[in-house]
Amino acid sequence: MKPTTSTPSDAPAKAIWPTAAIPGQPGAHLHDAPDEDLNTAVEGPAEADEPPTAPSTPASEGAAILDELRATIRRYVVMPSEEALTAATLWAAATHLQTVWQHAPRLAVVGPAKRCGKSRLLEVLIEAVHDPLITVNASAAAIFRSISDANPPTLLVDEVDTIFGSAKVAEKNEEMRGLLNAGHQRNRPTLRVSGPNHDVQKFSTFAMAALAGIGDLPDTIMDRSVVIRMRRRAGGEKVTSWRYGRDDLTVKALRERLAAWLASVRDEAIALEPKLPVDDRAADTWEPLISVADLAGGRWPMIARTACKAMTDYESGRDQDGGLKIRILTDIRKAFAGLGNPPALRTADLLNFLNADPEAPWAEISSAGLTPLKLRALLTDYGISSGNRRFPGGNQAKGFTLAQFTDAWTRYCPPEGPAPEAAPATGA
Repeated sequence: MKPTTSTPSDAPAKAIWPTAAIPGQPGAHLHDAPDEDLNTAVEGPAEADEPPTAPSTPASEGAAILDELRATIRRYVVMPSEEALTAATLWAAATHLQTVWQHAPRLAVVGPAKRCGKSRLLEVLIEAVHDPLITVNASAAAIFRSISDANPPTLLVDEVDTIFGSAKVAEKNEEMRGLLNAGHQRNRPTLRVSGPNHDVQKFSTFAMAALAGIGDLPDTIMDRSVVIRMRRRAGGEKVTSWRYGRDDLTVKALRERLAAWLASVRDEAIALEPKLPVDDRAADTWEPLISVADLAGGRWPMIARTACKAMTDYESGRDQDGGLKIRILTDIRKAFAGLGNPPALRTADLLNFLNADPEAPWAEISSAGLTPLKLRALLTDYGISSGNRRFPGGNQAKGFTLAQFTDAWTRYCPPEGPAPEAAPATGA
């Protein structure tokens, strides 16, 4: 199979996300789709906002090389989605300009079980990235002693579940978690006392890293990662076998071309301030990938932003703790709006609304659904609690005012729709 090098029209079509990326769920896999059909936008609900896109720029030599790398990864690995394939390609390319970036994004390659293609993806990436440092279950001390400020390697850690696979094991590897967290940002060295004089020595932690394993990584690492959720290959999904001495040489040759192109645009990369469809830590993580796409031009700025928006939206709120705490706010906003935005709602009426929503997780959160106790636990961090409220007719009951939520809605809720304006509370 020859790599695809053509640069297609930038006119957006439609693709599917994230259905095909959910481990264990059925969905049409796009493995055999030609790369020229991949300059796609994401199709969500009809009312969903379109992801922001950058103005298209002429394709460069870099766009052709990225196309080849993308096609090469596709040849050997069944990726969970086209967006994930785009992200993995851009992440590998971004490793060649690590000294330019302010942040070193992690690539979390996770899956629900064995034989999901995690290690195979890492095998291909090892040959594509800058100065690969591959390891399994290394110590934090060994890793930070392998990192230099002038030319950081690219860390690739397989079987990372042996480090973070359970709470007990993860507790013993807090130093590794701290290293991976600190290394996401520049100027976060680790300090050690060494030598007979107990001198304090600084060790750099800044380096891009790919981490592959079963199950999610600790939340703080996932929050700093571009997350690739792998799944087992179905019977009809075919890939080319990977053979060292043959396929690795092909990818290494591509790596040399990729590194040479990125070296030639290094000054442009330093000056680049790309417009991103996300903000906060997600923007820090995705900025190097979007920058590479903008440097390449052609379809890459658009498909990079499509992948960024789709993948960060999908990961937003997946963790059981923080995710439900964001979800409860958006669903309470929906409850107030659905009931006409009254100044206050009885706790019982709010719970009935939430538990009755067939698309929400609340009815299954316990055998009794969402209870007042569980609701209080979800809202505690926002400083929101129920109280005695006076309702029409002079009745008093436990409830919440709309005004209690407006600040939290503004700060934490996704921007699908504006939060209702606060109305004066009725009663105490």
